[in-house]
Amino acid sequence: MQIQAGSGPLPREGDMDAEALRRYGHLFVDWIADYMRDIQSYPVLAQVKPGDIRQALPSIPPAHGEEMEHILADVERVIMPGITHWNSGNFMAYFGVTSSGPCILADMLTGAFNVSRMLWKTSPAATELEQVTLDWLRQMLGLPGPLFGMIHHNSAIANALAAAREMVPGLHVRQKGLAGRKEMPRLRFYASEEAHSSVEKAAILLGLGQESLRKIETDADYCMNVEALDQAIREDLRSGWWPFAVIATVGTTSTTSVDPVEQIADMCERYGLWLHVDAAYAGAAAIMPEMRWILRGCERADSLAINPHKWLFTSFSCSVFYTRRPQALRSAFSLTPDYLQNNEGHSGQALNLMDYDASLPHGFPALKLWMTLRYFGQDGLVNNIAAHCRLARQFSRWVEFSPTFELLVPTRFSVVCFRTHPAGMHNEEQLDRLNERVLNRVNAGGRTFLSSSRLKGRYTLRLAIGNLRTTEAEICVAWEELQKALRLEMGSIPSSWSGLRQGRLHLLSFSGEPTTALSGSGSIGSC
Repeated sequence: MQIQAGSGPLPREGDMDAEALRRYGHLFVDWIADYMRDIQSYPVLAQVKPGDIRQALPSIPPAHGEEMEHILADVERVIMPGITHWNSGNFMAYFGVTSSGPCILADMLTGAFNVSRMLWKTSPAATELEQVTLDWLRQMLGLPGPLFGMIHHNSAIANALAAAREMVPGLHVRQKGLAGRKEMPRLRFYASEEAHSSVEKAAILLGLGQESLRKIETDADYCMNVEALDQAIREDLRSGWWPFAVIATVGTTSTTSVDPVEQIADMCERYGLWLHVDAAYAGAAAIMPEMRWILRGCERADSLAINPHKWLFTSFSCSVFYTRRPQALRSAFSLTPDYLQNNEGHSGQALNLMDYDASLPHGFPALKLWMTLRYFGQDGLVNNIAAHCRLARQFSRWVEFSPTFELLVPTRFSVVCFRTHPAGMHNEEQLDRLNERVLNRVNAGGRTFLSSSRLKGRYTLRLAIGNLRTTEAEICVAWEELQKALRLEMGSIPSSWSGLRQGRLHLLSFSGEPTTALSGSGSIGSC
C-alpha cells in the first residue's frame, strides 16, 4: 500500500481524538490486511546488513509531533526491509508459527483495554476469562481436571522450578535465600540432553547454577533414557546432592521426540521429585484424538507447559502453564504490599493471579487465545494441525526418495530433520560444512527460511511447518531451493573431495514418487 506522508510538525496536547483514531484505524487495518494478503511475496528472511536499520533512523528524538501517515510511510521505508516474516508460509525455521487473523484483532482490543490482571479487581474479565479459556483448552487436550492454569510470556520453567524448590522440606529458600548457608545442600534437577535451553537458563536465573542441572543421555530415538536417569539420581544421592525435580519433554526442540513421561513419573514418585513436563510445541497436537497418547502420564505431572504461540495460531507471549499444586506456586510467589491490599483474594471467590507468578504487571493474554479458540473451534484447530503433519510427512517422503538427501529421525509431528548426503561423501566434517553452506544459500535466496541443529554431533537441517499459510506450494519451494543450493555447492566442491556421486539422480513429483532419471550433471531434483 502506498502511504502519502503529511506535511509539517503538529503541536500535541492530549490523546488522538476518536475521529482521528477511527480514520487511522481504518488505514492501519487496511495496511495489515494488504500485508497479510501479500506476505508470501516478501523475502522471508530480512535482506539487510547489521546496522542498516539504525543508520536509516534519526539519531535524535522527534521534537514535534508527526502525522500517522508519515510514521506509517517510515514503517514501509525503514522497518519492512528489516522484518523477517514469521507470519509467512515460507517461514519454516525454528518452529513455524502464525499470528492468525482473530489473534491480530484480539491484540488490537488488548491494546485498547490496556489492563493488568494482577489483582482480580484490576480486571475481573481478564482473570476469569483466563480461567475459563484454559479449562476449555484442558478439555480439548484430553487432560483430566481440575488443573490450575495461568498464561505466561513463555513456558514458565523457572516458575515450575521455583515451586519445586519451595517444596523441598526444611530449605526455606523464599525466606533465607541460597547464599552463605553452609547447611544448604547442593540442589540437583534433571532433563534430557535434548531439553530446551530455557531449562538451563532457569537454573541461572534462580541462582541454582548450571551445575545444578544434570543432563541425561537419550536413547536412539532422542528420548530421555530412564535407566540413565535412575542411575544419575542414585549417584547424586551418594555424592551429597539433593535431587528435587525432573523436566520431561514432549516434543524436543531439535527432533520433536517424546520422553517416556509415564516411566519418568514413576521415577519421580519413587524419589519424591517434582515432575514438570515441557510440551511447549508438541502438546497442541493432543487436540487430535489420535494423538492424545503424547500426553499420557502428564496427568501425574506436578506442572505442564504448552505454548499456543507455537502451534495454536496465537501471537507470541502466550504460554499456558498448568499445575496440580497451585499452593506450591503461591508459597513461592505470594507477596502483597500495602498498596495492593484487597479483600477479594481472601474470600476464596476470586483469584489474584499475581500471587502465583513472579512478574508484575501482566496484561490480558487470555483474550487472544479465547478469540482464536472460538474462531477456529476444535475441529478447525484439528484440521490445520493435521494438515501440517501431512505436509511434513510428504516432505519426508521426498527426502527419503532422494539419492542425495537423508532423513535423520522419524517425522513425528510437523518438523522434518534431514541433511544432504551425496553418495561417496563419508567424512562427517565435510558433510557438516556442505550442509551448512547449503542452508546458508537457501536462506540467502529469500524464498524460504529453514534452521539447523546438531543431532549426535551431526549438522542437521530442520524444516518446521506450523504456519496457516504453509501449503504444498511452500514446501515445494523449499525442496527446490535445497536442491538448487546443493547443485551449486556440488559444482564448487574441490577435486580433492573424491568419490562423490556422478551417477543418476531422480526428479521428484509432487507425490514424492521418483518419476524421471537425469544425469549427474543435470538437476538435483524438483517438485
